[in-house]
Amino acid sequence: MTTTITHWADGAGYDGTSQLWADVTNPATGTVSGRVALASERDARHVIGAAKQASATWAGTSLARRTQILFAFRELLNARKDELAQLITAEHGKVHSDAVGEISRGQEVVEFACGIAHLLKGGQSGNASTGVDVHSRRDPLGVVGIISPFNFPAMVPMWFFPIAIAAGNTVVLKPSEKDPSAALWIAKLWKEAGLPDGVFNVLQGDKVAVDALLQSPDVAAISFVGSTPIAQYVYEEASRYGKRVQALGGAKNHMVVLPDADLELAADAAVNAGYGSAGERCMAISVLVAVEPIADDLVARIAERTRTLRTGDGRRGAEVEADMGPLVTKAHRDKVAGFVDSGEAAGAKLVIDGRDVEAVGDQDGFWLGPTLFDHVTPEMEIYREEIFGPVLSVVRVPSYDEAVALINDNPYGNGTAIFTNDGGAARRFENDVQVGMIGVNIPIPVPVAYYSFGGWKRSLFGDTHAHGTEGVHFFTRAKVVTTRWINPAARPEGGLELGFPQNV
Repeated sequence: MTTTITHWADGAGYDGTSQLWADVTNPATGTVSGRVALASERDARHVIGAAKQASATWAGTSLARRTQILFAFRELLNARKDELAQLITAEHGKVHSDAVGEISRGQEVVEFACGIAHLLKGGQSGNASTGVDVHSRRDPLGVVGIISPFNFPAMVPMWFFPIAIAAGNTVVLKPSEKDPSAALWIAKLWKEAGLPDGVFNVLQGDKVAVDALLQSPDVAAISFVGSTPIAQYVYEEASRYGKRVQALGGAKNHMVVLPDADLELAADAAVNAGYGSAGERCMAISVLVAVEPIADDLVARIAERTRTLRTGDGRRGAEVEADMGPLVTKAHRDKVAGFVDSGEAAGAKLVIDGRDVEAVGDQDGFWLGPTLFDHVTPEMEIYREEIFGPVLSVVRVPSYDEAVALINDNPYGNGTAIFTNDGGAARRFENDVQVGMIGVNIPIPVPVAYYSFGGWKRSLFGDTHAHGTEGVHFFTRAKVVTTRWINPAARPEGGLELGFPQNV
């Protein structure tokens, strides 16, 4: 039995008028589990229109009331996040613990947004000039669009919409058509929390829906996470239509291991960061840079751990105890397998081959097990391209300086990590690398919600990172008010003043 996944507008499901649908597949079985509506331009106008209609009223709602609703949403999500996690596992394929983990990280932004009143405070200067006062304030933008990827159907949207809503904006979320149900589930939870109709809306679809958001005169800002080519397109197209844009793109994250590092810790971290969520995350470690003479020892430790991982159907819980689920679609599985073919053909040493993994579950699932390459070089395709799968490449270098040069020469600048017991080396690394997020003995340096998330170079288009203070600034705009109240007694006869104002 398949489910029908629709849009959400003005507090209710909306089927749309396009009569176009896309299949939603369970990646652990290869079977179609549902169908999702694909928006027409008319459908997009309807959903965006619902957000616009609600915008003025929500912007005028008190901060106290907004945060009360955010607190209610937080409590409901805490009570029912297991339900959402099961939905994510069924459509994305990640194991249940990964699904719960992404919800919990997204919930951190909800909790951050509950305290947004403090960050929306303006400043004031009394008597800045004689009889003149100046104050500043931060106002909402209006309707904002969020375009999110398949790999984190709950967490990535939650990087944006809690802050946008708390700041007084209304939201149109365009989820991935590969796993669209989480967005609809979240919309229903917002309604249960008391959010007024039209404040949170869901537009399902493909490029038609995306372009409608980028081009609509009623949408003031776009937040996007996805591949670098699409991030660049979103940035350029939305900017052309005068929108504020934050477009987070792809990554090729390096983890440097120095000779003095704890190799047990480094091996654990490499496996966790390379293969967690089947490598389908922009913060995955895909390149391990081993500074000699430790490479042989480190690769052996990683291989030993990798061979213990179980790939299987995450819906089956304790029955399977899977560490890693399938890839999201057959096409993506085949693409990642093609990268493995390429690495082998280029001469990299294939230490562990995930192409023929014996997964626990339906054999028609989109399985590809953890894969480990050694002796990878920078000219190889598996090094140059973002694979977005469970493929870890080991590059051997003779020195710290060559490790840093490797990172800085890469066109991406999302995240990186260093493993060392030398505080001086770690501090130098922080200064030397041209990357937005850095981990020291932490392989995936995703910052907590009150700091901002985002990279440099071709990992970010636009100037503003997600959540934290930068996120609050993105979803608001500053307004400065200069006032003077005339005392009639001081100027009983009136008169013109044509001169330039004097700061006296």
